[in-house]
Amino acid sequence: MEIKNANICHDYLNGVIEGQEVITSTKILKDARHFYECDDKKLSDDTVMYEVYMYSQGNSKQRGNLNWGLTVMKPVYVNGECNMTRGHFHEDLDCAEFYFGLGGEGLLLLMDDANHCWAEKVEVGSVHHIDGTIAHRLINTGNEEFKVGACWNTTAGHDYERIEDHPFTVRVYKKEGTIVTEER
Repeated sequence: MEIKNANICHDYLNGVIEGQEVITSTKILKDARHFYECDDKKLSDDTVMYEVYMYSQGNSKQRGNLNWGLTVMKPVYVNGECNMTRGHFHEDLDCAEFYFGLGGEGLLLLMDDANHCWAEKVEVGSVHHIDGTIAHRLINTGNEEFKVGACWNTTAGHDYERIEDHPFTVRVYKKEGTIVTEER
């Protein structure tokens, strides 16, 4: 019997996924300014907001195949507003997703079809099931990197346009060291 090495390695202690087949992307402030309520001219356009690592095997159009991912969010505040991911619904509303906390602290902001928002606290060891019909966004509320792992169906897709048309109705700020949420 032949014994092979794994194609990738998810180093949970250092919070990265490595391997030749891992796809990485970096979101910088220049491409994320529209996420925030007010621009912050003190921050450089090339400020790294978050990095995404993704690994997938098999046919991405075959239902049942899975993606394995990691988001690493920087502790950046835009005029006091906490760093956040773009957020999305799934294109295939039948596809759920799991998030799990690996480092730092933050929130998983969720929103239903009626634009009702709520959040779950994400911390090391927490596991979060996201129904396929629910929009979701990560928010770093701490002072260190916020690392969140994910597993989702390859056919789920990302519907960003729906969020642009109907944005999340809650904003999260850090004011005098305290997390404050504001509904819009």
